[in-house]
Amino acid sequence: MADNIPGVIQISNDVLADLAGYCALEVYGVVGMAAPTLAEGVAQLLPAAKLRRGVRITMTPPEDDCEGCVDIDLYIVIEYGTNLTEVSKNLARRVRYILETQTSVKVGRVDVHILDVKVR
Repeated sequence: MADNIPGVIQISNDVLADLAGYCALEVYGVVGMAAPTLAEGVAQLLPAAKLRRGVRITMTPPEDDCEGCVDIDLYIVIEYGTNLTEVSKNLARRVRYILETQTSVKVGRVDVHILDVKVR
């Protein structure tokens, strides 16, 4: 049996962003992550080592209903020919599930921003 050990566990936003980024790449239809700022109007695919740049993690303000939750913004490049709505819904559900089960962090809102559509 597992014993409860008193203490506090702190998880860095970078760790949450890395988990969300790797999780996003597993979702069908997602080609990759992109930086939230478009340079010259073109979305650049991020290499696997820099996936966290395509994820923005913010804490929910204390006056909201979900105190202590994190809000997640995902900036993605999606595959041409896939249903944008379904891929976005699947991505949001998958990221929420992984973060809540793997880290026990409450997830408030998951927003998916599609920056580009590419042919694989």
